Amino acid sequence: MEPNLTNYKDLQDFGNLELLSKQVVEGFITGLHKSPFHGFSVEFAEHRLYNTGDSIKNVDWKLFGRTDKLFVKRFEEETNLRCQIVLDVSSSMYYPEKDFNKLLFSVYSAASLMYLFKKQRDAFGLSLFSDKLELSTAAKSTAVHQKYLFSELESLMNRKGRDSRTAVASALHQIAELIHKRSLVIIFSDMLVGESEEGLLEIFSALQHLKHNKHEVIIFNVLDHKMEMDFDFGNRPYHFIDIENGEELKVHPNNVKEAYIEAFDAYHKELKLKCAQYKIDLIDADIHDGFYQVLHSYLIKRGKMGR
Repeated sequence: MEPNLTNYKDLQDFGNLELLSKQVVEGFITGLHKSPFHGFSVEFAEHRLYNTGDSIKNVDWKLFGRTDKLFVKRFEEETNLRCQIVLDVSSSMYYPEKDFNKLLFSVYSAASLMYLFKKQRDAFGLSLFSDKLELSTAAKSTAVHQKYLFSELESLMNRKGRDSRTAVASALHQIAELIHKRSLVIIFSDMLVGESEEGLLEIFSALQHLKHNKHEVIIFNVLDHKMEMDFDFGNRPYHFIDIENGEELKVHPNNVKEAYIEAFDAYHKELKLKCAQYKIDLIDADIHDGFYQVLHSYLIKRGKMGR
């Protein structure tokens, strides 16, 4: 079972990100053995599919007996994939302000992916951006590197939300210039950059930059679906405050719900269409649906890319 995500205190009980991510990944892998994914190699750490030319002495015949597929034992220095995890750490990611928010969901998801990458001996790096690129590391597969990135993620969890806007486009352009080897770029962001067509075009210019450099891209569109997509607030007046610019609005949700949903749906539809046009995977990630949705989507993407 996945850790309870409805209460931030339950997550804090795990003590640190490494412990939580280990439980998430091992629970996920156990589930794969019982699911239709079981055909995909779930012997992550120790094996890879046999390729013509591989030495027969490295074939795991016991695993062949169980799966009817040829796997060879992996060596420590082998790296199959390079991944760059990109986190939006702007103020809007701190919603909702109490308990479990979009930033925490992204941090825990990133940590779980990193644990899985390390288990698979894949190389991984981390980039953080708000209104500027705050951090961008090279991709490595060492235990020391993993501990360093976990410490960076843990420091994010203790950071208060600041008055920082989102500058997705400029950050992605910089990241595209910094990643020199073909990688899978995994972006966690609420993609809330205003409703202007110009803003959306700027983002897709940056995403096109990544694609032009031969990177594969998957975007986890991290949102609180109940509040941000369905606008499901109580039947009473609310005092709304924009987390990024401080703008305030007193309104009864029922008076604006229909117009809000119509505007949000139009923007979201355009986002999906443009992602499909650029062959970018866009995954709607509800912060209340757990981390397995992220790991499943990654596995599907990895399967499409080949081993």
